[in-house]
Amino acid sequence: MENLMLLSGSCKVTTTLLLTVLGFARCLPLDDDSVCTAEELAKYSIVFTGKWSQAAFPKQYPLYRPPAQWSPLLGVVHSSDYNMWKKNEFASNGMRDFAERGETWTLMKEIEAAGEKIQSVHGIFSAPAIPSGTGPTSADFEVHSRHPLVSFAVRIVPSPDWFVGIDSLNLCEKDHWAEQISVELSPYDAGTDSGFTFSSPNFATIPQEPVTEITCSSPSHPANSFYYPKLKNLPPIARVTMMKLKRSKLGFPVPQPNVTAIDNEIEDTISETPLDCETSLWSSWGLCRGPCGLLGTKSRTRYIHLHPANNGTPCPNLNEETDCEPDNCV
Repeated sequence: MENLMLLSGSCKVTTTLLLTVLGFARCLPLDDDSVCTAEELAKYSIVFTGKWSQAAFPKQYPLYRPPAQWSPLLGVVHSSDYNMWKKNEFASNGMRDFAERGETWTLMKEIEAAGEKIQSVHGIFSAPAIPSGTGPTSADFEVHSRHPLVSFAVRIVPSPDWFVGIDSLNLCEKDHWAEQISVELSPYDAGTDSGFTFSSPNFATIPQEPVTEITCSSPSHPANSFYYPKLKNLPPIARVTMMKLKRSKLGFPVPQPNVTAIDNEIEDTISETPLDCETSLWSSWGLCRGPCGLLGTKSRTRYIHLHPANNGTPCPNLNEETDCEPDNCV
């Protein structure tokens, strides 16, 4: 009888606890995309504009083999159940292949699998490559009230595993779709290759590291192509603009202004990043030369690692002499 009473009491506690948990769960905030009450579908134009110029990023700027350029843009429309990539988390195998080599096959398979397994993907879109560091590319895509998030990535070419992009941007603003959104973009490191410069050879990061934002001081290494210790922040390396496309009451597309032209009309202050001269350490002093009984001279040299640009600190003298007593004087 005592056991039955204990069992009954235990059941009451369990039931009370379960009801408490369920009540608490009802109070939890919903995911960002689960509260979208806008019209079911909306269509957008996306314009990606490269701002990777030699003036803004003079250090080791790639001029050939290959010159600075951007890979094709690959994007996905999805719900909060999926992430194409995420800062401070590990890149997937597909994202690694894309960031390192621009290969999309594995990443596309991952996106398709997520769509089939948990219905988290509404669609995939892409835009052509940009053959230089500056310039636009564009595409159209469709969002859904149950899939209002947009993610994309564009590889920086050449680079070890660097890219730019957006992770899970919500285009739904409660009961309506955003008309236009522009975002300035910074470079990211996929955490799969340890190269420091644009043209570094392959050097796998073992163990793999999380995706991190590249800044003017991180990675903190003078050899890094984005290392500008005198800057507070890197200038934006790219910009993306998403504009909602309008439709008539009958559902037919309404003629739109040239979105690419509009994006290019946005005035940018010409960003010129000062680049200071960098030199090697001094060599050892050479032999002291001169006539016996008199003071001679000896010299040492250094060479330029990095030429200055955009009114950066000029290079100092590369040769230096000093008085000395001649060696091996007979």
